[in-house]
Amino acid sequence: MSSSTAASGISPIADAAPVSLCAREPHVPADRLVAEMVPPPRFDSVRFSTYLPDPNQPSQFEAVKVLEGFAGGLGGAHAVAGGKRGFFGFGKGRDKAKGKGAKVPAGPRGVYLDGGYGVGKTHLLASLWHATPAEPSLKAFGTFVELTNLVGALGFQQTVQTLSNHRLLCIDEFELDDPGDTVLVSSLLRKLVDAGVALAATSNTLPGKLGEGRFAAVDFLREIQGLSAHFRTLRIDGEDYRHRGLPEAPAPYSDEQVTKTAYATAGASLDDFPQLLEHLARVHPSRYGALTDGLKAVCLTDVRPVPDQSTALRLVVLADRLYDREVPVLASGLPFDQLFSEDMLKGGYRKKYFRAISRLTALARDGKRLAESA
Repeated sequence: MSSSTAASGISPIADAAPVSLCAREPHVPADRLVAEMVPPPRFDSVRFSTYLPDPNQPSQFEAVKVLEGFAGGLGGAHAVAGGKRGFFGFGKGRDKAKGKGAKVPAGPRGVYLDGGYGVGKTHLLASLWHATPAEPSLKAFGTFVELTNLVGALGFQQTVQTLSNHRLLCIDEFELDDPGDTVLVSSLLRKLVDAGVALAATSNTLPGKLGEGRFAAVDFLREIQGLSAHFRTLRIDGEDYRHRGLPEAPAPYSDEQVTKTAYATAGASLDDFPQLLEHLARVHPSRYGALTDGLKAVCLTDVRPVPDQSTALRLVVLADRLYDREVPVLASGLPFDQLFSEDMLKGGYRKKYFRAISRLTALARDGKRLAESA
């Protein structure tokens, strides 16, 4: 029994005591990293038809139209008989010609969805993945961080070889946090473009503005400009749908309420927030998905501001994995909008932090229902 449970005098209600994330040290084989490059569970059933554009935002309607056309242009040999050409001028029959010396047409090879957090970019990107007429093994979907982790696990050449046979690579939350990642990913994408792979990505920043406010090195900016040429940019305007017409996030609970809910919820975890942050430093971010395997809820006590930027960025990755898997969160301490300092929210990673706040707030609403039923 945890110390917080003992202090509160609460007896277990569920069949088993809650697990502790701090006790988990997952090891993820490289083949699992490749197999899991599909839309996360939250986006299993999304389609273009389930995207609800804001009536006041024409760019959202336009994005759906353009992406539907893009997906149709990736039809492979099946579409050759119609004599149509694919999106951005490359032929729909490129798979048939692939491997026979056919030259890949010049010009943009993908789409880049730009917009603020919460406008549905991931929904649209996952819809594109689902709509592309190809076997799942010929399509890859992952976050920018997951892509760099894949390179780290497989090595650059093996990653190129693995992804070169794909028809489409979708990269969610395209962020360039350091020059090394910039060179790595831009080199990878050039290799994949040369192999005929179509690209699609989302980000909160225009391609030509990636890295702005973080690094001023001339070489870095030159690398960004070369990368942006691979994409046609689609701007998606709008407000964060997670807060559109929804109630405010619930206030934090007491330690006793959080602990009671953890013990009343089968499959829940229960951890002290500062201890969890320390544990995240010992687990590679590529394993955060595995860290949350099987969880039905995450219960946290003593939530407080994160102490530094490295810790904050690790928490962002965990928040993304929990959101992807629709894991409710229940917490005591400070509300989630006080996790990051004012300096952090004004710095180069501010969009990541705002996204984390937005997603944790949405998960906290889900956690409220668990607390009410405990």
